[in-house]
Amino acid sequence: MKDSPITSFIKKYFLHFNALTLSEAAKAYKYHIQNDGKMMVTLAGAMSTAELGKILSEMIRKDKIHIISCTGANLEEDLLNLIAHSHYKKIPNYRDLTPGEEEDFLKKGYYRVTDTCIPEEQAFKKLQKHILKIWTRAQEKSERYFPHEYIYQLLLENILKPYYDIDSEDSWVLAAAKKNIPIIVPGWEDSTIGNIFSSYCMKKIFQPFLVKNGIEYMIFLAKWYQKESVKHKIGFFQIGGGISGDFPICVVPMLSQDIGFHSTPFWSYFCQISDSTTSYGSYSGAIPNEKITWGKLDKDTPKFIIESDATIVAPLIFAYILNM
Repeated sequence: MKDSPITSFIKKYFLHFNALTLSEAAKAYKYHIQNDGKMMVTLAGAMSTAELGKILSEMIRKDKIHIISCTGANLEEDLLNLIAHSHYKKIPNYRDLTPGEEEDFLKKGYYRVTDTCIPEEQAFKKLQKHILKIWTRAQEKSERYFPHEYIYQLLLENILKPYYDIDSEDSWVLAAAKKNIPIIVPGWEDSTIGNIFSSYCMKKIFQPFLVKNGIEYMIFLAKWYQKESVKHKIGFFQIGGGISGDFPICVVPMLSQDIGFHSTPFWSYFCQISDSTTSYGSYSGAIPNEKITWGKLDKDTPKFIIESDATIVAPLIFAYILNM
């Protein structure tokens, strides 16, 4: 297959330092998939509001991603973008905003994420109204699901379809729902919709039991890893730091050390895109070799850390892998 313009550009010009690491990480990711490997991608930060779904969704459709771990914010913000994008406000001069101007956004119902303001009424309130019905239905049937499973119900039953405000092909959560790939959402209660669910519990409308929790996510992930690692090598592609990466990578030492399944394979590929400075005690900034001592990676695991902006780096790597 002939190289795409982006692939050719990376091969010709990305020859040293962070650029070389990007090129080598992309090449190793592609090799991993071509050799029947599976890949977990983890999403921290505000990748959904950064519209990474435009290319992440294609990675899912083309079977380059097989499981995702993300924050609750990334899970919901992809949907918010799907149903309310035209109501968002772009703030190119966000660095110049005064505290008073920030307060004005709050009063007008806009929540800022760097250069983008998400509208409360058209986004959060709309999603809240429909997820409430899904939670209520589960309660009436004495059923309980993971956070992402409730979202999958909203999407696969076309409940949100009348509100689609972008090309639905650009929603990574919708692409994941259609493929029914697992999504791990550690710390979901930290998200806006998680906060809303907590408020309903405090008002005695629901019980916390209605939404499966983080321990159950870890057990779910452990069973998935045990099943898949028998047939495939499994890689780990981490965008940013935080709980979306720290939580799932621990499944390997948990299985091998805490349960005693000593034959559990290490993660077979590791790459992290991070702008976190390597420093004393930093999890997000820890170099990959530190993970060897914790039983997460092997000394021979291909390891890459790209110290740059994920909104620039991830689309380039994905385009290389897709040969777009």
